[in-house]
Amino acid sequence: MGSHAVRRMVKTRRHTRDLDQVKADLKSPKHLAQHKDSKAAEDLPGLGEFYCVECAKYFSDSHNLNEHRRGKVHKRRVKDLKAEAHTQKLAEAAVGLTTDNGQRG
Repeated sequence: MGSHAVRRMVKTRRHTRDLDQVKADLKSPKHLAQHKDSKAAEDLPGLGEFYCVECAKYFSDSHNLNEHRRGKVHKRRVKDLKAEAHTQKLAEAAVGLTTDNGQRG
């Protein structure tokens, strides 16, 4: 196994949940429960009890969770979640590929 394969494994292991997955967690408690049930509680920090939904991250105790919620990383993630998701329609509008049936002149 070469060094490139090791790098890829580490990158995959550190990958966090994407914004669209977190938005689905926030909209549907069933979706969030399904994600939480996919991991064994014994392997998680704090036995999976202290979880930040917006950042999809587990913490060892409530103090660390509260410190995280006051931090810059959490606030930035919440701001990103409030922003409108990127769509193909928005990209085309930015380039100028929208339909314009008005008069040219």
